Amino acid sequence: MKNSRLTVFLLVLCFALWGVVNNMSDNLVPAFQRIFTMDQDRAVLVQVAFYGAYAVLALFTSILVEEFSFRTGILIGLAVYVCGALLYIPACLRQSFDFYFIGIFVVAGGCAILEASSNSCILAIGEAKSAIRRLNFAQAMNPVGSIVGIFIAQKAILAHLNPATVEERLAMTPEQLRPIVHAELTWICVPYVALCLVMLAIWVYFLRHPIATEMEGGSRQLAPLRTRCMHVGAAILATALPFVLTGILFPNMDKLAWMLCGMIGPLVCIAAMPAYRASFKELARTPRYVFGLVALFAYVGMQIAVWTWMNVYGQKELGVAPDVSANYYILAIAIHIANCWAGTWAMKWIAPWKIMATYCVFGFLCCMGTIYLPSAVLFTVRGVPFSANILALMGISLFMAILFPTIYGMALGGLNPKCFKLGGPGMIMAILGGAVVTPWMANVISAKQSVFFDLVPMMDFTWDANLRTSSGALRASFFVPAICFAVMFAYAAIFRGTPPSARR
Repeated sequence: MKNSRLTVFLLVLCFALWGVVNNMSDNLVPAFQRIFTMDQDRAVLVQVAFYGAYAVLALFTSILVEEFSFRTGILIGLAVYVCGALLYIPACLRQSFDFYFIGIFVVAGGCAILEASSNSCILAIGEAKSAIRRLNFAQAMNPVGSIVGIFIAQKAILAHLNPATVEERLAMTPEQLRPIVHAELTWICVPYVALCLVMLAIWVYFLRHPIATEMEGGSRQLAPLRTRCMHVGAAILATALPFVLTGILFPNMDKLAWMLCGMIGPLVCIAAMPAYRASFKELARTPRYVFGLVALFAYVGMQIAVWTWMNVYGQKELGVAPDVSANYYILAIAIHIANCWAGTWAMKWIAPWKIMATYCVFGFLCCMGTIYLPSAVLFTVRGVPFSANILALMGISLFMAILFPTIYGMALGGLNPKCFKLGGPGMIMAILGGAVVTPWMANVISAKQSVFFDLVPMMDFTWDANLRTSSGALRASFFVPAICFAVMFAYAAIFRGTPPSARR
C-alpha cells in the first residue's frame, strides 16, 4: 500500500512542528531569566528539561515503535505534547518556574516521541540508497518551523516582556510584581496552547490513516497484542520509576543529574528483554553507530547552545533590546534553511560526508570569528546594526545545515533491519547534548574565571549586572561550539563513505 501525498505531507509537517516548539523554548531562557529574576544557571534548566526529555524517552520510543508501529509513536507523541502544553495554564496561574519545568518536560517528551518515530519512518518509507537525502529533505522543514517559532516567540513572548530591569523588579513589592509576571506568563502560554489545535488535527488524520513502510512489521510485530502491551507497560514503568524514586529520596538533586538517572530505567528495560538485548549488543559493537551518537550529541548541544545565547550575545555586544536582537536569530535561521536546501541539492553529486566535513571546518572558523572579531557596527538595516562578530555568529547557523540528518543517516547506514527500530530512536537519545552542552556554555558565560578566559585576555571582562555576564565571558563561551564542530569533523573524516551492507 502506497502512502498518499497528504500522509507524506503531514509526516513532513511534523518536522516543522517540533522545530517551532524547539525554538520557542530557546527564547524561554532569556524570558524566564527576566520574569523570575534568575541567573543563567537556573534559567538554562528550560533546556535541561526540554532536551533531557529526549534522552529519557528515546529508548522508550524504540520499544513503542518496535512493539506496535511508527504510526503509534506519532500518535502518542502528538497526544503527549497536547497534555504538556495544557500544563502551562496552571503554571501561569501559580507563577511557578518549577511547574513550568514539568510542563516543558512533558511537551518535550511529546516532541521526542514524535521526532524519534518520524525520523526513522522517513528513512523506512523509500529506497535505502536515497535515505540520507530523503531525511535531509524532511529535516529541511525543521528550520522552517524554527523560524516560525522564533517569529512567534519574538511577537508573542519577547515583545510582551515588561521593560523593567532585574534591579527594578527586585525593588518592587510582591503586589506590584504579581500582575506584571502574570501578564508575561500569559503570553508564554498562548502560542503553546494554540499549537494544540494543529497537533490534534494531525492526530485525528493519522488515527484514521495508516503509514506504509518496508520495516513496519519489525521483529516483534507478530507477537500477541497482550504481550506487546505488557512490554510497553514495562517500558513506561521503567521510565517513570527512577524519576519518582529519585524525586522522593533526593528532592534537591541537580536537575541534570535527575535527567541522567531517568535514563537508567529504559536501559535496564532494554537489557531485560532478550530480543532487545541482542539488538543493543549489536549496536554497541558497531563503531559507526556508537561514534554517530557522540557526533549527534555534539551537534545538538552546539546548535541549542548557540541559538540559546545568540539573543544575549546581540544585547551585550551591540547594546540592542531583546526583541531587536531576535532579528539576528531570525536571519540566522533563514540562511540555515537556505543552506539546508542547497546542501540537500548538492548531495546529488557530492557525497554527504564531504559536505559535512567542509561545513564543520567553516563552522569552526565562524566560532573563532564570534570570539575574536570586533563589534564595531559595519552597517545598519532597518534599525538593526550588524558587526563583524555578529556576522560570524550568524555564519555558525549557516554551516549547521545538513549536519543532523547526515550524521543520523550515516550512523544508521547499513544497520541490520532488526536493529533499525531500536537504533533510530536510540540516536534521538543523543539529543541529550542540548541539556549538557547548553549548561556548560552557560557556566562559562556566567563565570568570573574560566580556562577559556586565558585564550581571550584582550577582551573586556567588566561585569554586566543586568545580563549577568561580561563581553569576555560571552565571547569565550564560543570555544564550546568550536569543540563540537571539531568532534563532528572527526566523525565525517573517520567514517566517510558508504557502509558495505548499504551498497547492496
